Formats: sequence, structure tokens, C-alpha cells
Amino acid sequence: MTPGGQDGQDGQDVRADAPDPLYERLTAYAGCPAATAGTGKDPVNLPMIRHWCEAMGDTSPAYRGPDAVAPPTMLQAWTMGGLAGHPRETGRSAAYDELLGLLDGAGYTSVVATDCEQEYLRPLRPGDRITFDAVIEAVSRRKTTKLGTGYFVTTRMDVRADGEPAGTHRFRILKYRPAQRNPEQRNLAQPRTAKPTQEPTLRPRPVINRDNAGFWAGVAEHRLLIQRCTGCATLRFPWLPGCNACAGQEWDTVEASGEGRVFSHVVMHHPSFPAFDPSGEGGPYAVALIELAEGVRIVGNVVGVPYDKVRVGLPVRLEFLRTDPDLELPVFRASEGG
Repeated sequence: MTPGGQDGQDGQDVRADAPDPLYERLTAYAGCPAATAGTGKDPVNLPMIRHWCEAMGDTSPAYRGPDAVAPPTMLQAWTMGGLAGHPRETGRSAAYDELLGLLDGAGYTSVVATDCEQEYLRPLRPGDRITFDAVIEAVSRRKTTKLGTGYFVTTRMDVRADGEPAGTHRFRILKYRPAQRNPEQRNLAQPRTAKPTQEPTLRPRPVINRDNAGFWAGVAEHRLLIQRCTGCATLRFPWLPGCNACAGQEWDTVEASGEGRVFSHVVMHHPSFPAFDPSGEGGPYAVALIELAEGVRIVGNVVGVPYDKVRVGLPVRLEFLRTDPDLELPVFRASEGG
């Protein structure tokens, strides 16, 4: 996600003149360490690089062979402690735990990651030993968002490889108290057949930028366009500014035939989101990863069958669904007899 607002945080400030003694306590932690003398659990290594590239679909030759480097965006991966975390004596900071505990105690018990920013200073190579320090860089004033009211907490991690500065990673979370739904929406005793009158829920709007504007222009014409590198003819999706195979910057497009199969899928049960449920009641719905006949994959909804009938290998066909007057999306209809 991309931060917004004048101070780099999503959401709107609670009234500036509203008393907020908690904020004064929270800002005392700005500048305190979040991690000190942390050590990566593993050195930079080729197996992890390979797993990352396979998951991302990144086939760049820069990440393979004897002269391989790690993808720059793996910067944080080498510092992560896994499920067990980092021991307090080798990285974790009491100050950060205290800050989060203070927010929990005040009722801001929910958390969501909002965005990150990275700066790269040198390539990471297999064998590099990673160390890091982190600091609590900032705590925002109390903000109101659609999720609820809370505080954005920003940490900055300085990463070193064999003692040399390698990069900086900023990570921002929102600790918040969930917004209360209105009583009509929360009345559990209300029969499912009695639907309160309310505005229809709309699907989130896609973020259109200079890198993907051509894709959405194609959707408006009922065409699913795939990028093709003009240097090596490699197809790529989603749209990217450069080719993962040859690093070429020039590209054109090919139009997908519309044929595909379900490569993988999940069924979303919670949170309830009526805009994605064909019945409009907010029940479960399927989200699928579709492998197109051209070989690339796209995430989308499968229509024409109940959510519990979606399966790996199910043949599908592209069509376009107008979800509301201002939004039309590519979806995939299960083929007859599939």
C-alpha cells in the first residue's frame, strides 16, 4: 500500500484540539531502538533466492549461476526471524514491545501492515552475513481510517552485509481499534431474509498507474492484453516496466485468447464482503489463479459455478463483468462439462 496524507500516513487526523495524552506517551518512543545488533538466521543463499524467484515468477539471469546476486526486494527477507522470532539478546528490543503493549492496553489491539519503503546501497550475494539495527522512527497522531481509529508506527531498519551498509527498510503498521458497524448491520437476531435497506457495497477501485494503464485500457475494450518483450518475446503478467528474462525495456502486447484453467484457488469466508459474493449477501466466494493458454497467470473470480465447485484444473473462459456503473472487470466462467 502507498502512504497518503500530509504526514505520510493513511487516514485523517482526529481533531487537532482533541486531548490525546496517549500520543504524548507514544512519541517518547520515537528514536528508541526496535532491534539492536540483530543477526540474520541464515547467510544469503542460492536456495532461498531460487524459492523467491519461483514465487515471484522472476526469471532474470542475474539471480542464477556463480555470479548470482539476490533480488533487491529480498532485503527484509534475510532479517526475518521466522515463526520463532529473534531472541531478545540477539536483536529484539524491549522498547518496541513496550510501545505495542501500551497500544494494546489502550484498546488498539488490531494491527495491519500498511506499506514499506526500501533503499538499496549494494547487491547482496550468496555467503553474505546479514546484521541489522532498527529504530522506532515515528508514531503518528491518532488517525481515523475505514478500519478504525489508531496510530501508525514506522520503524527503520539499517541492513549490513559483512559489515558494509547494504540498504534501508522502512516498515509501517497501523495499530487500531476496529470501527463499530451500525446496529442494523450487527443485529445477529435479524433473520437472513430480512435485509436492511442500505447502499450497495462496491468493489475496491483498481490502482491505475503509468505501468498498467494499458492493461486497463484493454479491459475497457473487452480485451485482455499481455505484455510481450520485443527483445526476447517473453510474455509477462502482471504488467511490469521491464523484462524479467532479458531486462529489456521495450515491449508490445498480445491479446489473450480467453481460454484457461484454474491453477490454484482459495475460498474466502471472512471478512464478509457482499460485493464479491454473487448472491450479494456476503457469503463465501472463490478467488482463483488462472493459467491462461498463453502460459501466464492472472488472479480473478470464477463465475458460473458455486464457490465449493471450483477446483484445480477446471477449464474456464474469459468474460467481462460490470460490477457497478463505473467498474468492469475480467472474470472467468467455468466451461460447460468442466
